[in-house]
Amino acid sequence: MAGSVKKSPQNKPPDDDWRNTLYTIIFEADTPAGKRFDEILIVTILLSVIVVMLDSVKEIAASYGDFFYSLEWIFTIMFTVEYLLRLVCVGRPVRYATSFFGIIDLIAILPAYFSLLLPGSEYLLVIRSLRLLRIFRVLKLVQYLGEADLLIRALRASRRKITLFLFTVLNLVIILGSLMYVIEGGKNGFTSIPTSVYWAIITLTTVGYGDIVPETGLGQAVASVVMITGYSIIAVPTGIITSEISYASRYTKGRVCQNCSFEGHESDAKFCKRCGAELEIRS
Repeated sequence: MAGSVKKSPQNKPPDDDWRNTLYTIIFEADTPAGKRFDEILIVTILLSVIVVMLDSVKEIAASYGDFFYSLEWIFTIMFTVEYLLRLVCVGRPVRYATSFFGIIDLIAILPAYFSLLLPGSEYLLVIRSLRLLRIFRVLKLVQYLGEADLLIRALRASRRKITLFLFTVLNLVIILGSLMYVIEGGKNGFTSIPTSVYWAIITLTTVGYGDIVPETGLGQAVASVVMITGYSIIAVPTGIITSEISYASRYTKGRVCQNCSFEGHESDAKFCKRCGAELEIRS
């Protein structure tokens, strides 16, 4: 384990040496062992997703189906061991198991075991659908990418501002849709307010499929304003998220509380902001 570790009594698990070493390897991304573990796990996740995708191609599955099946069980066993090791080395296993990434880890392995519990031809379609859930393993990649972790924290911090922004846009498209319904009417394709709101959404987002087009001069003028407004609106969520990313960049992914598994501490933090346990101090 890199450096010396100082822990408070509440943060010190039993069998301190091997559990702390295991915790450092699995959760501490800024240590050599942690980086190697993440690199191996990323490659394994990518390979497992590729296997699931190739197995969905009938021509390939017909020739290599048994091989893919064996590989899938190898990956499932590996991810099961990884999941159990995570539960063993954290201070609060239940909190990790119910966290976002804990649930994703569980989703990554459950479909394979469900397929063993649902034998019989009448369940083949259900099993096929459950196998598609394995593609969610790609979500496991997020927790091993520092930039993605930074983006998630920024999105979480700006969720209220973004929600207010989306609510404002929703009101705007309802007003514009209703206005276009009055101006154009059903003869030009605006047969109802929901249809007109649909037009306002695709026009405001600058997609513009062209399936509904205003014919009157006033309607075209309103459409022009809507399109220009759509370009200007793009800058609003971008500015919100950029501001939060700038703020979140002061935190490092490597600082993880072993007691509650909370991430996002400042680089010079000594105690966990959630549970108060003392963080690892490396020399």
